[in-house]
Amino acid sequence: MMTADAVRKRHKGTSNGARAGVKNNAKEPVQWGRAWEVDWFSLTGVILLLCFAPFIVFFFIMACDQYQCSITHPLLELYNGDATLLTIWNRAPSFTWAAAKIYAIWVSFQVVLYMCVPDFMHKILPGYVGGVQDGARTPAGLINKYEVNGLQCWIITHALWVANAQYFHWFSPTIIIDNWIPLLWCTNILGYAVSTFAFIKAYLFPTNPEDCKFTGNIFYNYMMGIEFNPRIGKWFDFKLFFNGRPGIVAWTLINLSYAAKQQELYGYVTNSMILVNVLQAIYVLDFFWNEAWYLKTIDICHDHFGWYLGWGDCVWLPFLYTLQGLYLVYNPVQLSTPHAAGVLILGLAGYYIFRSGNHQKDLFRRTEGNCKIWGKKPTFIECSYRSADGGIHKSKLMTSGFWGVARHMNYTGDLMGSLAYCLACGGEHLLPYFYIVYMTILLVHRCIRDEHRCRNKYGKDWERYTAAVPYRLLPNIF
Repeated sequence: MMTADAVRKRHKGTSNGARAGVKNNAKEPVQWGRAWEVDWFSLTGVILLLCFAPFIVFFFIMACDQYQCSITHPLLELYNGDATLLTIWNRAPSFTWAAAKIYAIWVSFQVVLYMCVPDFMHKILPGYVGGVQDGARTPAGLINKYEVNGLQCWIITHALWVANAQYFHWFSPTIIIDNWIPLLWCTNILGYAVSTFAFIKAYLFPTNPEDCKFTGNIFYNYMMGIEFNPRIGKWFDFKLFFNGRPGIVAWTLINLSYAAKQQELYGYVTNSMILVNVLQAIYVLDFFWNEAWYLKTIDICHDHFGWYLGWGDCVWLPFLYTLQGLYLVYNPVQLSTPHAAGVLILGLAGYYIFRSGNHQKDLFRRTEGNCKIWGKKPTFIECSYRSADGGIHKSKLMTSGFWGVARHMNYTGDLMGSLAYCLACGGEHLLPYFYIVYMTILLVHRCIRDEHRCRNKYGKDWERYTAAVPYRLLPNIF
């Protein structure tokens, strides 16, 4: 069994704004974190996602490839008998070894950057936090260490991309979209392979058995994961790598490939494509600039690593989060100046709320409340919780700034940005708006899921907090 003791450590430090914990000899089962038992409703949802999520991705990509991104046209053809599932499938490009080579080189390159190039950006960029960082406390009371070098990986990758486009010409800037559906099959192979490996690893050689959760249901265990932080060796962390690479690093490259294809097909790049590239690049760069903060978010702090993260980060993220750019390749929408300005303002306002809210929470955690939020000393609810090792720890939940307006105001900003991406595509087709529908479902579900955990974790202290901040996302509405 790989324990990676040199990387992980038990201690009484803080997580989520918590102050030093006080040990207690009682060993009560921990109640926070992912569910131990699965109800029939959750199990049904899991099985449906496992069965249909890959087909949803294929349907959207196929709709653009064969029907100019119309999602009603293929359904009508099927209904009228003008096409069959088999004819649609046969028209789609199949797996190619050229795409497999491209994807293998891509993933291998990201592994090398992640594992072999220690971060140096934190030494030259003021305010950037990189290098070796502590994660949040796990339910078993462990603190994992991470090598935070995502911004560096993103910069090196994109510098090489630009250098190739301008000077070396090793490959075409349209290489990604030119192999888009064959790459879909390659990403599925990796997504299922890593998810299955993590599932088997949890049974045979888990990194930390204390943080494993077995529900007794094989489908739920496979999808939602068993191990909390599976690792190979001391530093290759499955969660951080697959969450942050290769999908998110690729996000902006995929959009650049779309823009290059638009230029190749039409001789120009539309203002809508530029807006999508700029607004989504801001989001991606924000992620990497704040990667150390990301270690304290729900993906790292609560989610176990299974198909949901493994397949999702390999397939769902790069193919469905970039639908707007793909749509604009087939439908080159040129926005009016007022429309483009409105999209830009909405996107930037959403980013401001998203980033300011997260900054306020991070500042509050780092200073343990000894700071100013909107010019005043922040108010908070003091809570306590017990970890699986029997320790009792204290935490503070802020009720000032954006966190006094709604309990998840950062999600509200995120949804505003998501809507801006969709509005950049105009209103002729429904396909680009899948993203805002999906993000709304995802973030509302996260609200409910996160609050269920917090209720179990903090008990009556959580009730005091929700009484002080009664709304989740929208003040006076929800």
